[in-house]
Amino acid sequence: NVKVGDSAINWEGDHIEPCVSIRNKEREENGALNLLSCIGNTAKVVSGDAKGATGVVTGKHGGIENVLIDFEDKTLEKLSIGDKIQIRSIGVGLSLTNYPNIKLINLSPNLLKALPIREDKNKNTLHIPVTHIIPAAIMGSGLGSQNCYRGDYDIQLFDKQIVKKYNLHTLRLGDIVAIQDADHTFGRTYKTGAISIGVIVHSNCVTAGHGPGVTTLITSAEGKLIVYIDTTANIGVYLNIGRFRKKSKKV
Repeated sequence: NVKVGDSAINWEGDHIEPCVSIRNKEREENGALNLLSCIGNTAKVVSGDAKGATGVVTGKHGGIENVLIDFEDKTLEKLSIGDKIQIRSIGVGLSLTNYPNIKLINLSPNLLKALPIREDKNKNTLHIPVTHIIPAAIMGSGLGSQNCYRGDYDIQLFDKQIVKKYNLHTLRLGDIVAIQDADHTFGRTYKTGAISIGVIVHSNCVTAGHGPGVTTLITSAEGKLIVYIDTTANIGVYLNIGRFRKKSKKV
């Protein structure tokens, strides 16, 4: 199975989603599922052979409107299509009251607590590690959305020089990335000096305008986020999931 921590590039397939994907058959209910679920939320299996097992929300995929969840292997062996999974949704409306120029979107308290964020109270900025810094000019599918509380938007990888310059061939599922000159306060817009941070949620695609998808976590229209490169900045590391999951020792 494909997991958080795997390459987001090297697959013979398009828009591959890691581990488990869920959706509600009813359109309005599925809208609520996608809107209220946040990265890092707990997902609990409430029916079937895996009933009682828990996982972690890792992303939201726009268009198909799926919520993506990581489970450990022993749970995957028991899951069947049609099993019910419930999200303990918490995080919508979460804010940093001391940083009014920074907005949190799709970010659970669990992930916020796990992120190695450093404050600079004198400049009212937050310093956050990311694996890649991406120019907004190459962002594609997903632009024009009215808000960033659902879905994602894609990094176009058709320009080989840009891919090499920004090291984009090393993108992994779960990587936390920064998008320069991108404001996600009210939808996804280009704004010089703004910066947005998100997580890679699905794999690459060869269709024009598409590529690895980014679900928003944090944005600042005023550029109050200071990012620096750290190749370990992946939600798998911070949440102990996917390829980084530490197996519990038997007692």
